[in-house]
Amino acid sequence: MSKYLLNKFLYTVDRDPELVERYREDPVDTVTWWEQEKANEILNCAVAEKSTWLAFTDDERKALREQDHVALFGLGAHPFLTLTLFIAMFERDHDPLEYQKAYGRVLRQHYALPYPEIAT
Repeated sequence: MSKYLLNKFLYTVDRDPELVERYREDPVDTVTWWEQEKANEILNCAVAEKSTWLAFTDDERKALREQDHVALFGLGAHPFLTLTLFIAMFERDHDPLEYQKAYGRVLRQHYALPYPEIAT
């Protein structure tokens, strides 16, 4: 599993309003496109530089396509990255702070357990 790639997806999508909307409306196509076109671009690189080895695991791909923040957390995605992206996608569908509270409630089950390492 590549926590780096998982977090890179969340980070890059969250910072582009058009990608946020694309991911909200069509997560399957967005994840497939991003993995094929963007996954192997080096972040913050002055010259066009690419790698060829990064790919999501089946579990990561499934969690991203289903927009399942609990599964993403269990796979090692940083909770701040999932929270900020999912707020951008779903907060508008809820009353103020309602989404954030629901996000915390469903992750509460992980607080008492040894949770995944989230250091980046």
